[in-house]
Amino acid sequence: MHLKAENEYSQSVTSHLKGLQENLYNEFLSSIQETDYTTPRPRGNYWYYTRTFKGSSYSAYCRAPKTTDTYSIDWDGTKEAPILRGEEIYLDVNVLAKDKSYCSVGRVKTSPSKKLIAYSVDYSGDEKYELHVKDISTGEDVALKEGGEDKLLEIDGVTWGKDDSVLYYMTMDEQHRPFRLFQRKNWKSDKPTDTLLKEDLDDLFWCGLYKSLDEKFVFFESASKETSEVWYLSTEDEETVTEMKCVAPRRNKVLYEVEHGHGKWWVWTNVDQTPNMKLMTAPAEPDSANNWELVEDTNGVPLFDGSLSKALDSVTVLNTHVVVQGREGGIPRVWFYDIASKNIKRLEFDETAYDVGLLSHFEADTKSVAVSYDSMVTPPSSIDISLDDDTQRTVLKSKVVPGYDKDLYGCDRLEVLSRDGKTQIPVSVVYRKETMEKVKAGERVPVHLYGYGSYGACIEADFRSTRLPLLNRGMIYVIAHIRGGGEMGRQWYEEPEGGKYLCKKNTFNDFVDVGKWLADKWTTPEILSCEGRSAGGLLIGAAINQAPQLFRVAILGVPFVDVVCTMTDSTIPLTSGEWVEWGNPNEEKYHQYMMEYSPMENVQEGKQYPSCWLTGGLHDPRVAYWEPAKFTATLRHANPDSKNPICMKLDLSAGHFSASDRYKYYRELAYDYSFLLDQMNLAASENGTQNGTL
Repeated sequence: MHLKAENEYSQSVTSHLKGLQENLYNEFLSSIQETDYTTPRPRGNYWYYTRTFKGSSYSAYCRAPKTTDTYSIDWDGTKEAPILRGEEIYLDVNVLAKDKSYCSVGRVKTSPSKKLIAYSVDYSGDEKYELHVKDISTGEDVALKEGGEDKLLEIDGVTWGKDDSVLYYMTMDEQHRPFRLFQRKNWKSDKPTDTLLKEDLDDLFWCGLYKSLDEKFVFFESASKETSEVWYLSTEDEETVTEMKCVAPRRNKVLYEVEHGHGKWWVWTNVDQTPNMKLMTAPAEPDSANNWELVEDTNGVPLFDGSLSKALDSVTVLNTHVVVQGREGGIPRVWFYDIASKNIKRLEFDETAYDVGLLSHFEADTKSVAVSYDSMVTPPSSIDISLDDDTQRTVLKSKVVPGYDKDLYGCDRLEVLSRDGKTQIPVSVVYRKETMEKVKAGERVPVHLYGYGSYGACIEADFRSTRLPLLNRGMIYVIAHIRGGGEMGRQWYEEPEGGKYLCKKNTFNDFVDVGKWLADKWTTPEILSCEGRSAGGLLIGAAINQAPQLFRVAILGVPFVDVVCTMTDSTIPLTSGEWVEWGNPNEEKYHQYMMEYSPMENVQEGKQYPSCWLTGGLHDPRVAYWEPAKFTATLRHANPDSKNPICMKLDLSAGHFSASDRYKYYRELAYDYSFLLDQMNLAASENGTQNGTL
């Protein structure tokens, strides 16, 4: 009843915004191509891709026979026409979602014969995924069950073995943590054979499953934010061997990840306490740590030595090259390393700030790879690049954004000095050029500031068509790349200078410092808004407590705001593993530090807080719905006479990631943005009223 009452209150506050919400929704739809497809990627004898259809809420997984190494698309743009000749839909999520209020497909794995798929699906938003196997030719769909039971098998990860007879899958414990790896043989049988291959009972460690690109090994990875360990099983031995071997035993505060290729392990690791990950190789044998050697270029210089200059994130081992993804100068980067010549080349692009990354890649035997490229003003494109000559580039697909004129918009990369007097905070900015001209003429304009700053995650300078309605109404959109993220490498995240553990306040201070810089240079607190989701919601809660009068509006999406209470209770899903991110509040030093920044404990009385819009999901296993509900009540109680509304919108049929239905998602976003624009007085003509405050 309470949650429904909160939704009703939020609806009453925004009841005059129906026209604006409809306008925003239509603008979102008009900026996407509703009938569209993703870039086809080769795997075996097929091209694989997904499609969306106008009026359909979910994607359809498709494939078409591969007759040559290249393809020609002669699509007329209609729903009925195939993208490639011989196209077949092998999994239509719209069919799965029929009569469901929520539907999220997790993993989709094609079997070695390409006749079957294993897929997982969540029908509630609680991230408990059922495992299914589907026969592509007959359409037969089998929901797998726990061995000897009628209960559906809930999994976190899945992959196939050497052939179609063996499946590997991960299960979760009561705290929703992946922790056990099983091998299932005779999966079609009513009495399949399940073998527990590996488990980790330490609830600080999150476990994962993956298969090497050359398909020779199945890996079990157990990792906290500070320590990791990888075990493996050869697919050639899966019929007779059920005991996994360890690549290198865990060592405290040593992280490593592994791929296989050319008969050896390719390892990226921070061993010897390097600030960033270094790239190493070793014989493909167990207990290999003593044989790890740095990978060097033709001059004997290590490619990645773990120093501050370059951050390494992932490694893809191909037949002739190794593709490395990482960061340099705060920007995502891709490098090609020629294994034979030992030459390494970084891919270069024209724009100064952008987002780039390797597209899904399934085959080691290739002469080129495809990357996705975009910037804050450039819509995404898929580019095929020759491994031997990176100047040979072919645009495979460019995202169509109807009505978008790139020449009307601009973007910048700035730096703002933190209050510590030495740290430069990177800031990405996108705007309509006419708006920035007003700033240059001395006029103050509305600004929306976004941030995250946790887990070493990066918020990239990418393209989002959903920002256009804000930009077109005269707002400047700003991303603060604050400490706690990984934009400047692991040192941006780790102690002693980053935004983790007992340095977490750096995250909030950086964000407020960027906000103050904006209020001094471009805008004023009366027309400055802010936004963050999840751990970014914690950021916003801490920021408005620290500087409540700096912002006019704050959006807190599924916000992690009850830090001390949640982190003290290890029975809550996912809590224990977070102790190596925030610290364990059962220890005095961490408890005291958390108490000093936790939003719930630091709401100020008698202050004018910004108008706040909090969201949550009833089935959210990451940030429970009671956190936004509790913070909403706390803000109201502390300042009962505030003229600014504090509203909460709770989705009763979703989890952490909002609506799975793409049309519902746009409806919900229009709802959120209508509140933002109304409170910023940017939509009076669309509302029929000047302001929506009560």
